[in-house]
Amino acid sequence: MFQIFWTFFKISPVTFGGGFAMIPLIEREIVEKRKWLESEDVTDVFALSQSVPGAIAINSATFIGHRIAGIKGALAAMMGVSLPTFFIVLSLGISYFFVHDNPKLEAAFVSIRVTIVAIIVYAAIKIAKTAIIDKTTFIIMLIGVPVLFFIHPIIAILLGALTGWFVIFIKKKIGYKIDLKKNKENDPANNPEYYMGAGI
Repeated sequence: MFQIFWTFFKISPVTFGGGFAMIPLIEREIVEKRKWLESEDVTDVFALSQSVPGAIAINSATFIGHRIAGIKGALAAMMGVSLPTFFIVLSLGISYFFVHDNPKLEAAFVSIRVTIVAIIVYAAIKIAKTAIIDKTTFIIMLIGVPVLFFIHPIIAILLGALTGWFVIFIKKKIGYKIDLKKNKENDPANNPEYYMGAGI
């Protein structure tokens, strides 16, 4: 429990930009370093975290903690990700009124915002590697990105879920083999028949 708490306690203070900025750090700590979860699991957790009310960072930490060690793991992760942010925001809230007109501070925040964009783009690329597994998911992504400019993200997630269910239903009806895991066997580079069967 302490390892879960400490992992998220370390991640929380450096994730400027919200939950999406956590993705590279979670990938490094949870997937690569500690091997508690697979990359696909983290992708699923972030998709689920966006579909329920609340901050994505706290939701994601709670879901990941629960996947690792049940209720106790969820509580440990939630406390770990919440405490640093709470104290940082409290300190900044008190001090901001004394320094908010400082031009150097304003310049620093401009740079931080630009860096956040880069982190989120990097996180999107990492997620795409596990989420886009065939032509269908690639097309859904191409349609989904521009659609997000016109509808609420929750509606987009629900439409994505319905689209996925409908596509799988149609594929099964016409006899395609369904494989929802991206691995070497169904990688087009390793299997020329991939796009002729399950990957279409």
